[in-house]
Amino acid sequence: MTDPAERAQAARILLSQPGCVLLPSAWDAGVARLLTAMGFPALETTSAGLAYSFGRPDGLGGVSLEETLANARAILAATHLPVFADLENGFEDVAETVRLAADIGLSGGSIEDSAGRMDPPLYPEPEAVDRVRAAVAAARATPHGFHVTARCEGLQRGCLDLPGVIARLRAYAGAGADAVYAPGLTRIEDVAELCAAMPVPVTVLTGGTGAFSMGELAAAGVRRASLGSAMPRAALGGILEAAGEMQKLGTCSFAGRLPSFASTQALMAGKGL
Repeated sequence: MTDPAERAQAARILLSQPGCVLLPSAWDAGVARLLTAMGFPALETTSAGLAYSFGRPDGLGGVSLEETLANARAILAATHLPVFADLENGFEDVAETVRLAADIGLSGGSIEDSAGRMDPPLYPEPEAVDRVRAAVAAARATPHGFHVTARCEGLQRGCLDLPGVIARLRAYAGAGADAVYAPGLTRIEDVAELCAAMPVPVTVLTGGTGAFSMGELAAAGVRRASLGSAMPRAALGGILEAAGEMQKLGTCSFAGRLPSFASTQALMAGKGL
């Protein structure tokens, strides 16, 4: 399944099913192959993982639209699964960003309301709503459909409380967003309150400040769980641990816990786990 229409249809079926689906983060083609072989139903990209692969910090301006789309193309070429992209704030022209993302075969993407500056950190709500509306209009005009997730960074940036985030996300849903997303939640009670207040499905970040289990998220009403930067940080953590052992102890016991060279070769050749 590499046809964009088939991927889009698979994405619609997946997201219409009850329960909570976990979309792990792929930041390059090799990770996409690994996660596909593990049997996940869909993947998402991560701006943090991409920025780290370039030796840059994550954040608006950390990667360009061109780099984001080139990375997504490589990931799409490595998997038959639907892929949802981290499109940051939609870059300069949010409608054009959505059109370009759909053109390369992505099944959806998230658009956040970060303004790319410290003060104020978010777009004013009317402007943020207009940007969501523009993203949705562009998505509806694509040949195969494109799933728009509107993301509020208020908790993550420390500039909004939960009621303020809920108000924004309700406005984004009113502008046509297919789903909403509020990274920065740390209590499952707040997750449940957010889900109860939303007229559209909710995505929640886990593995960050709130390390929620899939069971907790499903019980709270979450429809999609995102791992965000947790997976690239896990990979970097493994490198730090392995290199640190060699540096400090002169040993490489970590090698005994790794997949073999032969199995890794087979995986990258598309032969599965």
